[in-house]
Amino acid sequence: MGIKTSLPAALKYHALVIETRARELGLDFFDVVFELLDARDVNGIAAYGGFPVRYPSWRFGMEFERLQKGYVWGLSKIYELVINNDPTYAYLVRSNSLLEQKLVMAHVFGHADFFKHNVWFQGTERRMVDRMGRNSTRVRRMIDQHGQDRVEERLDAMLSLESLVDPYLARRAAADERRTTASLSERRGQRLERFGREHEPEHAGPRAERRFPEADVLGFLVREAPLADWERELLEIVRAEAYYFLPQRLTKIANEGWACYWHSRILTGGILEASEIVDFADVHSGATAAAPGSLNPYRLGLRLFRAAEERGEDLLMLRRVHNDVSLIDHLVDERFALEYHGAEESDSLAAKEQGFDWREWKQNLLGALAFGGQPRIELVGVAGGGRGELVLRHRHDGRDLLVSQASETVKRLASLWGAPVLLHTVLDDEPAVVEASATSCRVHKGAGGGAAGTASAAGPLAG
Repeated sequence: MGIKTSLPAALKYHALVIETRARELGLDFFDVVFELLDARDVNGIAAYGGFPVRYPSWRFGMEFERLQKGYVWGLSKIYELVINNDPTYAYLVRSNSLLEQKLVMAHVFGHADFFKHNVWFQGTERRMVDRMGRNSTRVRRMIDQHGQDRVEERLDAMLSLESLVDPYLARRAAADERRTTASLSERRGQRLERFGREHEPEHAGPRAERRFPEADVLGFLVREAPLADWERELLEIVRAEAYYFLPQRLTKIANEGWACYWHSRILTGGILEASEIVDFADVHSGATAAAPGSLNPYRLGLRLFRAAEERGEDLLMLRRVHNDVSLIDHLVDERFALEYHGAEESDSLAAKEQGFDWREWKQNLLGALAFGGQPRIELVGVAGGGRGELVLRHRHDGRDLLVSQASETVKRLASLWGAPVLLHTVLDDEPAVVEASATSCRVHKGAGGGAAGTASAAGPLAG
């Protein structure tokens, strides 16, 4: 068995029974380490992204306060926390009922299988607990050498930019792989090697090949920004961690849907006692319920995999190759959309008669999830002949940026770049530029076309 745990004997027995059933049904995962903790401790670990050994930051403290208040006031509850690692770590809440613990453990094995086999996780650090511990030691050493306030200020700026990475680095690596004539095993090894290099900026050197436009803005800053050595090391840490967490953002619906599908199938396949069926249905329905106007990834993901099962699709292959966008694009058709939307409205026929446009619904959903659900910001280049402004472009998809948030982001970026930053976008159907230094920000509307007119990727670059 793959379970290594300090659970009480009764829970350990159930964990072993559930693991055996999961493997019999075809799931495959790294060893799983279950730990039983109080809710407050689980909230604390969740605030650190699942890693109690992570370096300190006020951001994590604020997240803990948010989670703890939600728990105390009954607004939210974490049933479990599972970490993509080898071995896979999962934290159970001590106050859960036995039925809830069984559901959570079955759910964890679904996640563990997804982490191990989904292609979007293939390049992630599988010893991230160890890496986080080393990163924490490095950051604490910086604090000792440069002072807590100075390090905290730089770390805060960098963490605010962690979304400025490229979600599709792995996809490009896979495309390169298909152009080779190597054997399958050799191509896989080459892909993982290239993907690893993309994730480790220190291997690229200070003058790596420049390609514009570039979505990996953090990678560019690591190579080119005029940072002190310790600042560059700190940014490398933030970037590496951003790429570790990125697949979870790209696969939230698929990952949670897969785990829900399997916890339901495992438990209703002979694991539950007859007296537990009603309670299971209550907990399961609560997890997969949707409030009006909101998207519950558990609910949508579960329905997608059940629809695939009805169509006779290979579920193991689906969980291997898809992220949220591609899974929805592959599975959502008129029948699925009407049934899903109709369930929200209580009557799919009524939804159709009311003029529900399933294609529009699907496109809006795909648009909201594209690029990991974040605005698509690309680095165009550095303006030549002037102040060395860093020029970025927002690929506008019909949704305007929140100016207050965009302004703060651009200011933080300027503080790291050491020169003004220009972000070209569209606001209220007009071209606009958000221009910021480290201390101030202005928004210019009607500022002309794209960023290509103000920066040249072939021109001189600062750094």
